[in-house]
Amino acid sequence: MGTEIKVLPVDLGDRSYPIYIGEGITAEIGRLFAERGIKAANPLLIITDRNIAKLHLERIEGLLQEAGYKTGVYIAEPGEKTKSLAVLEDIIGAALDAGLERNSVIVALGGGVIGDLAGFVAASYMRGIRFVQIPTTILAHDSSVGGKVAVNHPKAKNIIGAFHQPEMVLFDTALLQSLPPRDVRSGLAEMIKHGLIWDADFTAWCEEHAEELLALDPAALQHGLYFGCGVKAQVVSQDEREGGLRAILNLGHTIGHALEAVAGYGELMHGEAISIGMVGAARLAVRHGHPEEIYTVTKRIMKKFGLPVLVPAHFDTDAIMSAMMHDKKFKDGKMVFIIPTAIGKVEINKSVTAESVREVVEELKREE
Repeated sequence: MGTEIKVLPVDLGDRSYPIYIGEGITAEIGRLFAERGIKAANPLLIITDRNIAKLHLERIEGLLQEAGYKTGVYIAEPGEKTKSLAVLEDIIGAALDAGLERNSVIVALGGGVIGDLAGFVAASYMRGIRFVQIPTTILAHDSSVGGKVAVNHPKAKNIIGAFHQPEMVLFDTALLQSLPPRDVRSGLAEMIKHGLIWDADFTAWCEEHAEELLALDPAALQHGLYFGCGVKAQVVSQDEREGGLRAILNLGHTIGHALEAVAGYGELMHGEAISIGMVGAARLAVRHGHPEEIYTVTKRIMKKFGLPVLVPAHFDTDAIMSAMMHDKKFKDGKMVFIIPTAIGKVEINKSVTAESVREVVEELKREE
């Protein structure tokens, strides 16, 4: 492993784009924008949140201005609640005030919330303009790749959304060094997920290198992000709009999204909810006759990374089940679940009963 800049292509024909991963890549932002045909004549709008603005906005905006770009800025409040229609409307107003036109570009500077929100602004404004992802969290290695952008409804996460691919993704690992430990753990949950759905060896590598990843060791971090983004890129290249294969990326998300909704998008971080959801999916796997090892290994890895494996006891099971019924993966009276069949392999199961899911949720409230 090294810390040299790595480039991953997302192959989508004329909508293909590169993912740059490495320490200090944002220093090249002016050159990279120009190479992608982003012209300085068209104003940009940087969308970020208050916390990220304090850490990184001045530098990123300064680099763009040095390269000749005219920049507007919208600073949102941190947190999942920012992904709302009210904030979307406010940002559209800011885009109009900044003079954005059809050839302008939105710059998403932040984690998954900002990436989803800014991407949906780009998809909506003038029926779609370009945008660039500059992730500042580990979690965003999943959400920044693939073009799924959205805001939430109080009853369901990401239910108002679109497919809108970014122009490129600039993943500067130097921006991750200021992350709080809880955010680090939450982000690593999605990295582990990519191993659980795709590659048993990478899953084992994550467990073996847990300490380095949690300590944000640059070499370990770059290797893990490169693999995780690589899985996402391969899946998206084969199935951009979740007609089939791409659904495997939702391992842990059916239960996880429901937990987030019940928590009001505040009590549980996304990766924490997905961790519990992956343990739940592993329990369902055992119920469907797959090896017990799937459950024991999944639970062991999540615990090693300091991630939760139990549903909080005060969460109402009826509310969790109701939130799942609003989920996009509920079709024709059956629950569509991603079920692991082995470590590194999953299946799309369209016949999981609501009763078995309810029983698993109850089990995850009690089990030690």
